[in-house]
Amino acid sequence: MIDRIPPTDIAAWLASTGLPKAVLLDVREPWELNTASVNTTEPSPGFEWVNIPMGQIPQRLTELSAEVPVACLCHHGARSLRVASFLVQQGFTQVANIEGGIDAWSALVDPNIPRY
Repeated sequence: MIDRIPPTDIAAWLASTGLPKAVLLDVREPWELNTASVNTTEPSPGFEWVNIPMGQIPQRLTELSAEVPVACLCHHGARSLRVASFLVQQGFTQVANIEGGIDAWSALVDPNIPRY
């Protein structure tokens, strides 16, 4: 199952998993990260920020652990939802899609993150 969460609820989602840490998986391309990124600030306590562009997920899947919750992020939420679905198909059980992506993060959490 894929949880769909707004960026304002990321800490609550992690708490709901019952685990102390999770991965914030940013699936955007390098040029997008140069434009806007949560990596420049603490995404949320308990989260490790990881960037693997969507097209590289299958070959880099071993960089993620199915034992650790994963919250996926992209620009608006469509690519990250596709990655979240793929992770569930690969046996990941605690997966979330951050709805609205980095755009919503900028609007709702950190207005210092540029919108594009």
